[in-house]
Amino acid sequence: MADGPPEVMCLNELADYLRVSKSTLYKLVQRGGLPGQKVGKQWRFHKSAVDDWLRQHPEHKKHGRGNSGT
Repeated sequence: MADGPPEVMCLNELADYLRVSKSTLYKLVQRGGLPGQKVGKQWRFHKSAVDDWLRQHPEHKKHGRGNSGT
């Protein structure tokens, strides 16, 4: 049943899915740029909302960890 990422991901799972650092995700979420919800003290992200966000914001496409995107 573990074929691909879950529909609702925690920050670590999303970092793996997008291949970016957790600190990058924290920055995006805090600026209100990345769709997510806080549940208690932890962030949760709907895969479909993140996928939609990526399509609408091509400047944030997956670049991989440590890659400056240039």
